[in-house]
Amino acid sequence: MFTRPAHTLPRAVTRSAALLGLGGLLLAGAVSAGAVPMSQQIPEPEEVLAERQADEAAQETLTEDDLPDGIDLGTAQELIDESEEITADDLRYAEAVEDLPESEDLSFYQTPAELPESEGELIRQREGTFYLDPLNLIEPEAEVTTFMYRTTDSNDSARAATATLLEPEDGSGRVVVQAPGTQGMADECAPSRQLAAGTEYEGIGIANALNAGYTVVLVDYIGLGTEGEHTYLNRADQGHAVLDAARAAAQVEGSGVAEDSPLHIRGYSQGGGAAASALELAAEYAPELPVVSGSAGAVPADLPRVAENIDGSLYSAFLLFAIGAMAESEGIDPAEFLNAGGLQALESASEQCAIQAVFSHAFTDSSTLTLDGRSFTEMIREEPFASYLQEQNLGQPGRAPEVPTLINHAPLDDVIPYAVGRDMGSAWCAAGSAVTFEATGVPTHLGAYLGSMPRTGIFTARMFDGRSPVDSCWRL
Repeated sequence: MFTRPAHTLPRAVTRSAALLGLGGLLLAGAVSAGAVPMSQQIPEPEEVLAERQADEAAQETLTEDDLPDGIDLGTAQELIDESEEITADDLRYAEAVEDLPESEDLSFYQTPAELPESEGELIRQREGTFYLDPLNLIEPEAEVTTFMYRTTDSNDSARAATATLLEPEDGSGRVVVQAPGTQGMADECAPSRQLAAGTEYEGIGIANALNAGYTVVLVDYIGLGTEGEHTYLNRADQGHAVLDAARAAAQVEGSGVAEDSPLHIRGYSQGGGAAASALELAAEYAPELPVVSGSAGAVPADLPRVAENIDGSLYSAFLLFAIGAMAESEGIDPAEFLNAGGLQALESASEQCAIQAVFSHAFTDSSTLTLDGRSFTEMIREEPFASYLQEQNLGQPGRAPEVPTLINHAPLDDVIPYAVGRDMGSAWCAAGSAVTFEATGVPTHLGAYLGSMPRTGIFTARMFDGRSPVDSCWRL
């Protein structure tokens, strides 16, 4: 473990995690520790969750200096008062992240004029970086490689996508393919870029996987970093990107990943949907991959039901992400259904990462953004939305994993209804899949993300060891 000398850190970084970003909590007990083994520097998810909950209980008054661009003081204070998830330090962290310098050579992400013929074929690679904090003070000891590969989108078009391979010094040869949760729509939101900046909230899970001796493949998805709009929540795009990243990782020069290295595919939230899609598609799309198991948390398996739950909520930005993705995938002009305000909101969201977008568009009344005054929930019940969204649903007949899969979902999830994840599990069981279902006993979407990590780690280890999964199908 390499640890840089401790500096005086901004309060935003040392006190709390960001909403959807845990870099601050990772630093809270680590920077002052000095050069100690990585396992002692990375807090357990339970510790992170406990500190997060303690911080939520001590709300504070904000000042203008605490806020990211585009958020006024009154709105920010109202956001904290009304939300069970956001703290004052979340906003301070967002402001700190917003001011990070841009020093990266982005030519690596440019798609070449010609793409390889085969799915999952490696295009290029370069040395990468993984920091656990936005001040780049803590750099886990791992070999990091960013790579570009060929994949295929839902329109059967060849696309370039990127991912990151992280290998521990004394790895077990087992590989975790990590599908990340919602990152945002702007190219700078790509996980490979956020790993280098120390702002990737999946960092805590990656660090703990490395600690367990696993190699990690972290996927960027189509349109994050590379050309075009990110096709957020597109089932085929995400599933293909995950499986093709696993294929390409075995081609990375100098890596310890082999074609027969056992794979576990995992993810939460958007990542849960991407992991679930990859698990459903694996037998047909990538039958040669040695996938032994998977885990999918808080899966947005039924997008219309998720949309109804978050329309006008703290997470209104996620609907804008989905509208932008659909327009990209289907070649639809948003001006056909959005008014000037709606088009402006869509453009704004397309240029933001998740944390800034959530703050900027929280509690938006979507009926004020449409030409005919319908809410997004009402609008998507009709074409061209209805059939597109139906195609994105998971757990449909004929689609189910052929490997043991853990589903984590919290009954008190405030973003993705618990029944959505449970219904997907039931559908998989009906198709003959081996499903372990865990009702995470932690409230809120973010809280349940942290709460699900220990159980996911146990399940992953058991499946890699060839043990039998717990069967939950009898109660779903």
